[in-house]
Order: sequence, then C-alpha cells, then structure tokens
Amino acid sequence: MRISVCDDEPKILDDIEKIICREYPDSVVSKFLSGEAFLEAGGDTDVLLLDIDMPGLSGMEVAERLADSEAKILTVFVTAHDELVYDSFKYHPFAFVRKKYLEKELLSVLKDCEKKSGSRDRYFTFRSANETLSIPIDEILYFESLANYLMIHTQNKEYKIRSTISGVESELKNSDFLRIHKGFLVNMEHIRTMKSDELTLDNEAVLPIGKAFADEAKKQILRFMRR
Repeated sequence: MRISVCDDEPKILDDIEKIICREYPDSVVSKFLSGEAFLEAGGDTDVLLLDIDMPGLSGMEVAERLADSEAKILTVFVTAHDELVYDSFKYHPFAFVRKKYLEKELLSVLKDCEKKSGSRDRYFTFRSANETLSIPIDEILYFESLANYLMIHTQNKEYKIRSTISGVESELKNSDFLRIHKGFLVNMEHIRTMKSDELTLDNEAVLPIGKAFADEAKKQILRFMRR
C-alpha cells in the first residue's frame, strides 16, 4: 500500500511511520507536516492518515477537497479530539483513529484498509426488469423495503427488485451495510450526518432510524468510524 501521513506534529509522524514500517514493510510511506504540503504533492496515495486539527488547512478541509476530486483515497482521521467523530461524517472518512490508542487502533484500521483495497471491485448482482445487472457495491447508497420488493438507491439511479431486506442484509453481512430501520439498509460509507432519530446521506436523502435499531446503529457507526 501507498500510505501518506499528514500531521503537524513531527513526533506523531515518526511514531506512525515506525508502526507502519514494522507491520507493513513493503508499504511506501510519505510524511507531510501540513494539509497544504500533501495537496501540493498531488495526493497520489492509497491511504491517507490525516490529523483533523492542524494550522492552516484543517484535516476536514483537506478531506473536503479530496471529496470534490476523482481520487479514490481511503481517508483515516487521526485525532486527539474524540468529540469530532460525528462532525467528520460528511467528509466520508474510511475510519477514525484516536491518538491515545494510536498503535492498537491504527493496526486494526490498516488491516481494514488492506481488505477494502482488495474489495473495491465487488459487485451486487440482481434481476430487474427481466435482465441481470451488476453494480459496484460502493455505489449503492441504501436499500428500501416496499412490501415484497426492494428499491436499490444509487447516486444516479434506482432499481426495483423482488427480494427481502433481510435476505440482502445477510448477503452483504461482510460489507459496510447497516440496518437502521425495518425498512432501510444503509451503506455506512455514504452517511453524511447522523441525529438521534435520522440519517442524512450523500444524495441529501433523510432516512429514519427506528427506535428498535437506534442503540445498535449508533454503536455500529462509531465502530465503523474507529475500525
């Protein structure tokens, strides 16, 4: 993997580099002391370990610029400010690492980055309108249950299939999909903001969080952010 580390503290840069080089000796590690320096270098990387709180461009501002580009970078926020995890949703980080648990959480996240890099080309195959279709799993925003049918919502299109939400949930159990309501299965990568009783997704869709699912949904989303 090509891994870039961006933090205004030289010691943190060195600590992260040592962990990566010890566990992933074949990785190429690049270090940057500011968001500006990372962007000026071209942002050519597979994984970006990004401090949220930096002078100049903050980590969130860097993530926002990356979101507006075509770059397919796994962005991992690394921070001492746990309370910022919810604010970071709209920038679609792949994960969230707390500095006070740096080594433990970083190693777990890097393993997930490896898996994600190998699964980016995974597809969901289904029958719709008398034809068999396959679409990248990453493009699916959410599934919506409609009686004996499901609606598959992507950024640009919707598909209607004859299936159950429980069946699809089981099929995608090793992906980043979360049941937030009896009628909704959501791709956590596309969650922009979360409130106590609803989520907002990339396409501005606002989905309810069912009371029976609320506690577990919040736990899973936090775990997703910190993996």
